This record gives sequence, C-alpha cells and structure tokens, in this order.
Amino acid sequence: MFWTSINRSVVPPTNLGKSLQKLLPNTLPPSLVAHPGNLYEVLSRTPSGGVGKRVYQLRWSQKNISDCYWVVSRSQFKCEGKHGKAWGKLFWKGKPVSTRTERIKGSLKYSWAEGQS
Repeated sequence: MFWTSINRSVVPPTNLGKSLQKLLPNTLPPSLVAHPGNLYEVLSRTPSGGVGKRVYQLRWSQKNISDCYWVVSRSQFKCEGKHGKAWGKLFWKGKPVSTRTERIKGSLKYSWAEGQS
C-alpha cells in the first residue's frame, strides 16, 4: 500500500471574531451586557449562577478601598435574575473576615461588578 498525503485546501477563517459578531443582534440582550447592576443581575449573567466568582460594591472603589471582594458560594434567583439571595465569604483588604459563609447584605441597595475593588 502506498501512503500519500492529501492536500486539503480548507483554510480556517482568519477573522473568526468578526464572523461571530455578525451573527449577534445589533443590541445585545441585558443578560449579555457586562455593566454594573445589583448583585443578582451581575451573578445571573454567569452560567454557574456566580458560584466561585469575585464581586464587589462599586462604592468601595470610589472610596479608594482596595483588594476587597466577596467570593460567592451559593445563589438563588427569582424574577428573572433581578432578585434573590446570595451567600459567600467576605475578603477585606485581602484577608478573610470570617471562616463561614454568610448572606451577602446590600445586594439590591448598591451597584455591584465582577472582580475586586
């Protein structure tokens, strides 16, 4: 048997990102837009419900409080991700505040974003 290489002329697209962008609508639904909102809106955008994500209140950055965040351990949503409950551990200036998970307070009162302050 003879083995011959087959030359395939299929070339992957060089601008795959632009091709995918053309498939999306001009205005994205609110679930795909990464803007600050209440805690439940920010967490409900993730497939895991925010479990394992770091979130922080925007006012912490405005007050120059750095390296502070919550690590979300559990979440429950209602009203299409605009309300609910969330639990996690608070890290303040890089150090854990408590060893146990606790309910995250101020989730509707303040604006939240993903990451750390």
